[in-house]
Amino acid sequence: MQALSTLSRRTFLKRTGAAGLAAFAAPLILPSGVLGAANNKLNIAILGCGNRSGQLLPAVIQEGHNIVAMCDVNAKQIARLKSGEGRNGKKSKGSSAMATALEKTKVYEDYRKLIATEKNVDAIVIASGQHWHLTMTKLCLQAGKHVYCEKPLAHSAAEAREIARMMPACKVATQIGTQGGASETFRRSMELIQAGVLGQVREVHCWINRFFPPSESISMTADPMPEGLNWDFWCGPSRLLPFKDYYLGGCLKWGRWFEFGDGHLADMGAHAHNLPLRALKLGPPIRIAVECNEPIKDSYPSATTYRWDFAAREKFDPVSVWWHDGEKAGPPDAVTADLKATYGEVPNNGVLFVGEKGILRSDAWGVGGVMRLKDDKSAKCRGVLDHEAAKPVPVVYPRCPQQNHMLEWLTACQGGPKTFQSFDIAARAAEFGMTGIVALRAGRTIEWDSENLKAKGCPEADRFIHLPLRTKWLA
Repeated sequence: MQALSTLSRRTFLKRTGAAGLAAFAAPLILPSGVLGAANNKLNIAILGCGNRSGQLLPAVIQEGHNIVAMCDVNAKQIARLKSGEGRNGKKSKGSSAMATALEKTKVYEDYRKLIATEKNVDAIVIASGQHWHLTMTKLCLQAGKHVYCEKPLAHSAAEAREIARMMPACKVATQIGTQGGASETFRRSMELIQAGVLGQVREVHCWINRFFPPSESISMTADPMPEGLNWDFWCGPSRLLPFKDYYLGGCLKWGRWFEFGDGHLADMGAHAHNLPLRALKLGPPIRIAVECNEPIKDSYPSATTYRWDFAAREKFDPVSVWWHDGEKAGPPDAVTADLKATYGEVPNNGVLFVGEKGILRSDAWGVGGVMRLKDDKSAKCRGVLDHEAAKPVPVVYPRCPQQNHMLEWLTACQGGPKTFQSFDIAARAAEFGMTGIVALRAGRTIEWDSENLKAKGCPEADRFIHLPLRTKWLA
């Protein structure tokens, strides 16, 4: 079993063979440029120039597309990306190609000015913090640009619904950054579960072992401001807080503070929930409960357990989906015997479907699915691509080119097949996760009224469903 600390996006890409409103009336969203033949090259802009952009751009560069503009409120981020350096200051194998591709790229601090000025941009990659996703996504879609956005798509249930309402009129290619969905094992797991190989599934456990300290209050003492950082713009739609060094960096830094993100549930839950959402054709949850043994302040807690209950739909019985996080997180012992027989211990992350006929487990990204049925002679799980019970099940879903979610999106932008993880799916996944945050912050089990975006009989939850937005930096 590989340690979680080394199971990075880069590791994932190597494994999979990749190169490197409320009340909003949406306009008809059409592509801004005429792309013509499928071999035409795209003009692409980047919003957010942190470490994640450096991981996404190699696929764009390898396909020969043009990166014509980039935007960040932190000048150091732009300089680092243009040099090909990673967050650790080291240059990767492809850093020279990155630097060459970005040498003449236009630089902006204001995403609004980039979109208004760069009329030749066909597609936009949003790799900003979670609190910016709705604002940037809306403006890009309204401008008719193809959009890739990092997960989760929204910072609240209401934001997720706002984007969902734009989707019926959307004629551009969209893709969310849950890269596990591009793997063959993810899509094969969907096919097997939907074919009934596990029988009815009434229980799913998702988990990850990751450390956060107990929930803390926001510090009102500012650290010295770094040169080249527009901190007011960085906070953007969220509340303007005193600057602290620990807000900068990856999603495990800013993402643990509710002003900007939603902790492990938003970061890894967005990956893990993707497979049960798709495989079990989940609608909105009807009830959400949370266990947390510490007071909830301004940051995500050290350990949580969530439970979402879903009603019966199509041929599926009611099902409960759990999310467990914290240093000792994992499914209950009653369902882990097959995992221990296979791995020697319970893996430190995963998605576990518990069915009438057996179990199916993937990692937390939905990748590397293994299965064991109750009548199997071996006590160990076997891969979903190899198990004999999988052989009669037909292939239903298209496979992703090179199992690379960026390549899939780029192909769709050029007029190819629709992406597998477009924003209509991503908005549902984001609402799923953000209802958990509502229950956590409200401090009680909630009955979810999806149609009206309400927690029944819990008016105190409204402020967590509809987050206030500062308008200074909005379009």
